Amino acid sequence: MQTRAELALNDTTFFPFWLDRQDAPAPAAALVGATRADLLVVGGGYTGLWAAIQAKEADPARDVVLIEADRIAHGASGRPGGIVSTSVMHGLSNAQRIFPGDLEALEALGHDNMAGFQSTIERHGIEADLEWTGEMTVAVSKDGLPAVQAEYDLHHAHGHDVELLDAQQTREQLNSPLFEGAIWSRKASGIVHPARLAWGLRRAAIALGVRLYELSPMKGIEDQGATVLVRTRDGVIRTPRVLLCTNAFASGHRRIRSRVAMVRDRILTTEPLTTEQRTAIGWANRQGVYDTRTQLNYMRLTPDGRILFGGRLGYFMNSPRDPETDRTPEPYTRLAEAFFTTFPQLEGIRFSHAWSGPIALTTRMAVHFQSYHGGKAIYAGGYSGFGVSASRFGARVGLAKLMGEDLPETRMEFAATEPNWIPPEPFRALGAKITMAALDGADSKGGWRNAWLSLVTRLGFPLS
Repeated sequence: MQTRAELALNDTTFFPFWLDRQDAPAPAAALVGATRADLLVVGGGYTGLWAAIQAKEADPARDVVLIEADRIAHGASGRPGGIVSTSVMHGLSNAQRIFPGDLEALEALGHDNMAGFQSTIERHGIEADLEWTGEMTVAVSKDGLPAVQAEYDLHHAHGHDVELLDAQQTREQLNSPLFEGAIWSRKASGIVHPARLAWGLRRAAIALGVRLYELSPMKGIEDQGATVLVRTRDGVIRTPRVLLCTNAFASGHRRIRSRVAMVRDRILTTEPLTTEQRTAIGWANRQGVYDTRTQLNYMRLTPDGRILFGGRLGYFMNSPRDPETDRTPEPYTRLAEAFFTTFPQLEGIRFSHAWSGPIALTTRMAVHFQSYHGGKAIYAGGYSGFGVSASRFGARVGLAKLMGEDLPETRMEFAATEPNWIPPEPFRALGAKITMAALDGADSKGGWRNAWLSLVTRLGFPLS
């Protein structure tokens, strides 16, 4: 007999909900033959798109080429939850963990980035279903209350418009028997349609004169003195500057992977809720939500009234681009069970879509920069979440470093240093397997699992 989670996955489409649209743009032509450019951007996700737009807006005469291995938004940028915030370092608490001395400056940069994010969307008329609904972090059981209190204290101390909710107030916002309290950050955060945002940025880049080539995977990069030569499947580009916006795919130089590991994040969307189901859960204010489980879950409502529920991590040795296993029900059954435990009043609902997306795990959990070929190539990546809006910031700083601009932020620690080294395969896969097993049982079983997660945290990964 099938479990309730298995039943709910019987008719699921294993493809990102955001990308499953009739209005998806047709891909641009692939690069064929040789060309030159003043600037080459490798990667057509958010970072690459933001970089191309900012480069052209700063200098309309600059010849900018952007190449994408697949189609725009089909890597990671069409797959996330789509919650946006002012953080540029994977959340305020993570910024405090890694760069406590720069916290005030990073906060200011984050608010400036969000203003620029909004301005660009308005200036280019990008329709991305952007809703400024705020975001909540909810305590799952009373064990999560200290973490929520700490988040409230930190956000309040840094001037955020936040409200601390007790169990009843939290359930009035979003009704789950698991939720014992929450922090609601009200301003400059909310939810967006990830694919529509990426496609809108794509259109804006083309309108500015960016030369876009899709279906053009980079096959190699060579330093040729004053320029670098980048080879694609069917073409070559000669350029004095390359911005590598390949995030979890870590393409551009084999050393990038010594600091970046690709982890898969799983996501479900339900079928559209009925009026009765919407009444049963509340959620009238449509906030983006994170919870305090060790195997963290996040959730939001889609524009057409579905629940998106994500957060179970997985790792595959050698980081395949699109693992076949994640196109089957098995990796999603525990996530589905967590959904029904969170919302028992929705038992019987079906999941319309299930997919995984690649995130870049580093010891910082946030964007960093690596320099290659005498500074002619810069890698800008490392987003482990919070990247929908922070990618604009990463693109701006990456471009400044590539162009040799002397900005205050390019001299800050986050821009001038790299995350710690990560062991190679097969040790990476072994460590990941143990860590995923520990995450799965830490909240309910503890024991060696908590000890292992504490060790991983001391090594620099804040997983517990």
